[in-house]
Amino acid sequence: MKYCKNFYSIKSNQEIFLKLLEEQKTIGYYSLPYQDISRIDQYTKTIKKNNILVIGTGGSSLGARAIYDFLLPSKQLKKKLFFLETIDPLQINHLIKEIDLNDCHFVIISKSGNTIETICITKYLSGLLPINSTNATVVTEENSKLDKFANDNKLKVFHFDKSIGGRFSVFSVVGLVPLSMVGIDISNLLNGCKRVHESFFNQKGFYEQIMDKARFLVENKNRFNINVVFSYSSSLESFNKWYVQLWAESLGKKNVNNTRQAITPIGLIGPVDQHSFLQLIIDGVRDKTITFVKIANLNNQSCVPKRKPIFDSLDMNYVDGMRLDKMLSLQADSTIKSIEQESDIPCDVITISNVDEYNIAKLMYLNQLMVSVIGAFLQINSYDQPGVELGKKILKQKIISQKA
Repeated sequence: MKYCKNFYSIKSNQEIFLKLLEEQKTIGYYSLPYQDISRIDQYTKTIKKNNILVIGTGGSSLGARAIYDFLLPSKQLKKKLFFLETIDPLQINHLIKEIDLNDCHFVIISKSGNTIETICITKYLSGLLPINSTNATVVTEENSKLDKFANDNKLKVFHFDKSIGGRFSVFSVVGLVPLSMVGIDISNLLNGCKRVHESFFNQKGFYEQIMDKARFLVENKNRFNINVVFSYSSSLESFNKWYVQLWAESLGKKNVNNTRQAITPIGLIGPVDQHSFLQLIIDGVRDKTITFVKIANLNNQSCVPKRKPIFDSLDMNYVDGMRLDKMLSLQADSTIKSIEQESDIPCDVITISNVDEYNIAKLMYLNQLMVSVIGAFLQINSYDQPGVELGKKILKQKIISQKA
């Protein structure tokens, strides 16, 4: 008699915890909260250009952009940070028209050193002005082709640790170098990471939060195979994009039994998406879990003016004098209440206490640990991305054949 199977036993929390303890020996992102950032601080203080332009895509840009866009509306930053992530000529040339390239410092980021978007954009910009040691910094793996390019042209290089995947790299030199250049407190970012890391690995509050949610998602993945992050602030829109990459590229894999796994991520912004996707959540198929992200204190006093007779015909005087941040919070609470009243839509709520480096880092590091735990439960490799490599090879062949 021959017996084979394509199912697996869901391991205990303790087994998963021990696996993550073992992963710390080989997966580099776990140690990032404790890195020495003095070299980054010293170097970035020497950058005098007022515009910092990151040339990179995917994990090379999404994390830094998430942090920058979150802090930008409420923080007075020394410089401006821009991103070129696509070879779309319309987007490239629109940005070039908006900024003074002569007042730009370029941060060229590619782990492999041969990311086609990064290299193409760099070459394109070099046709418009010289890219040299006075206006460019490189972040790449040691001994990559981009590393050789930097050394040949005497560009400053920060080496990307090979044990850190791109989508887990935001708290490495990939994110810290450009963020430090514009005046973001990277030390406080790492403090936020430490808070979550120490709580989890000391099996305190974040351990229970992460383990309980991860176990629920894995045990119910056949029924609820979509996780929706519903962020109630436009400043979190780039965080949503980072979250989508982190979850999709990490968790869409074949497991040890070659069975396809996935918990599909969707990022929404409230209140905008209350007027679209919320209908699908409330009355659609019960295949989604919802994670709400709120900000408790936006530090903004803007409010609707008190009663003006010109608006009487609108019959909405009840909003007069209302603070906009309070109204946003009430919109979030009302949507959460509507979900809870359905009683069969799993949801949780994360409340960020303040808009600062510490709190956005906590949120992002928590998601990184969550993905690692879910991947361990699913018995997949959360740190590779074989599904995207074939497309890169096909693209290279097509470009070569077009030029032949």
